[in-house]
Amino acid sequence: MSEVSRRLADDSDKRSGTREGAHVLIDTYGRVATDLRVSLTDRCNLRCTYCMPEEGLQWLAKPDLLTDDEIVRLIGLAVTHLGIEEVRFTGGEPLLRPGLAGIVERVAALQPRPRMSITTNGIGLKRTAAALKHAGLDRVNVSLDTLRPDVFKTLTRRDRHQDVLDGLRAASEAGLTPVKVNSVLMPGLNADEAPDLLAWALEHEYELRFIEQMPLDAQHGWKREGMVTAQDILASLRTRFELTAEGEGERGSAPAERWLVDGGPQRVGVIASVTRPFCAACDRTRLTADGQIRTCLFATEETDLRALLRSGARDEEIAELWRKAMWGKKAGAGLDDPSFVQPERPMSAIGG
Repeated sequence: MSEVSRRLADDSDKRSGTREGAHVLIDTYGRVATDLRVSLTDRCNLRCTYCMPEEGLQWLAKPDLLTDDEIVRLIGLAVTHLGIEEVRFTGGEPLLRPGLAGIVERVAALQPRPRMSITTNGIGLKRTAAALKHAGLDRVNVSLDTLRPDVFKTLTRRDRHQDVLDGLRAASEAGLTPVKVNSVLMPGLNADEAPDLLAWALEHEYELRFIEQMPLDAQHGWKREGMVTAQDILASLRTRFELTAEGEGERGSAPAERWLVDGGPQRVGVIASVTRPFCAACDRTRLTADGQIRTCLFATEETDLRALLRSGARDEEIAELWRKAMWGKKAGAGLDDPSFVQPERPMSAIGG
């Protein structure tokens, strides 16, 4: 037994519950990862200003990407060997991945079956929502930062606003619910839209979540002093709505702090990754499109599962390396530390 397995086994003796420590992704702070984020591609059909330059990026070469079979094998291993209960498909733009519905269908056949969702810009949902629901996808998160087509074009450098609205409608009609909408507010562009976005989301029965802009842009141009904070967002919302904290102290590992709107039952969430981080309860592990394990969005180290996978390694060998990677997860992202260094990979290459 390796030192990592021995320490995990020792920890399991101290833990209560039905899962043994040696068979889950636990770290030295006692956090257990049950949520797997799987990036399917680094490519995207938008060029959002807070993510990448207008000309795009140098995309991963096809041989570097995990194949469909490799993705399904690693997800299956995570579910059956490592205690993963939820899988979120991300990108880049995951709807650009050929064979996505087939991947979803194969993951849905796993026992135990994980909950499955996808984070998308919504452009391709009009044509894929029904097929993804049929394949077994449970719900969607759609990124939409503005209700104004002109601002959308400025933010994304593409004239596709109506396509996103159509995709949201298709997801709702297909039963990929609750449909969650993620919005990032930017000074001088859409910072004034918080109340309008919430009114629109309530009307369409979407669950809106505002996300603080994070230092994950390819240009490394993020500056804290130029960020619209959670406090700013809540102050803006309260000019039109009454907000009541939901389940105060019961947030758990959920990234969003949620508020009941005008007494409920509808809600709005704010993900304050920068100003109110939730690292202490993080339950995520991340797999990039080229087969690297990341313990955190802001990690500067990765663990290569692809090389081990392609060398003919057994499932238990891969699981051991995955456990070892997560065992070394840091206490927090370190955004408030003066020594914080933005990761080289941008969000599109990590997976949201």
